[in-house]
Amino acid sequence: MLSSPLVLQIPPSMQMTDEQFFEFCQINRDLRIERNQFGEISIMSPTGGTTGNRGGHIFGQLWVWSEQDGTGITFDSSTGFQLSTGANRSPDASWMKLERWNALSSEQQETFAPICPDFVVELRSPSDNLQPLKEKMAEYIKEPGIQLGLLIDRKQHQVYIYRPGLPEECLDNPATVSGDPVLPGFVLNMSKVW
Repeated sequence: MLSSPLVLQIPPSMQMTDEQFFEFCQINRDLRIERNQFGEISIMSPTGGTTGNRGGHIFGQLWVWSEQDGTGITFDSSTGFQLSTGANRSPDASWMKLERWNALSSEQQETFAPICPDFVVELRSPSDNLQPLKEKMAEYIKEPGIQLGLLIDRKQHQVYIYRPGLPEECLDNPATVSGDPVLPGFVLNMSKVW
């Protein structure tokens, strides 16, 4: 198991097309693979049990709210999205309004959808460095369509909140985090996440 992401720099002459990158990820399903806007590929091993469990609690709470709300759909950590910069990212949990998802063709929905979700969550694993995760959140928040992002740092019991056009906000050891007004009524209970 990799303790931190392995970053591969690919020469411009060897860059994969979007279709080739999708196929590369499909034949390496046991790894989490992302590509940044510069074509660098990050290879991460699956999460450990504790992080996977905490991520499951985040996704579970989001899924239950989404099913009750009915205006959008949720995605788990194995879902890849192609950002406008050409980066391919897989947030730990995400949500998108139905009208944005339904505007994509069925072919686009079956691969790494060329869209950024309205809401993304990244959960810091014990082996993750904080700065690369903050850079990833800064990348998300510049994307068309994104409205809210959360970076959860279990190690320091902090939640960083990202909104377009606003400075990063940091909450110290919150009991809950509200998704309002982007996700009306969604409240993430942090007791099962810490």
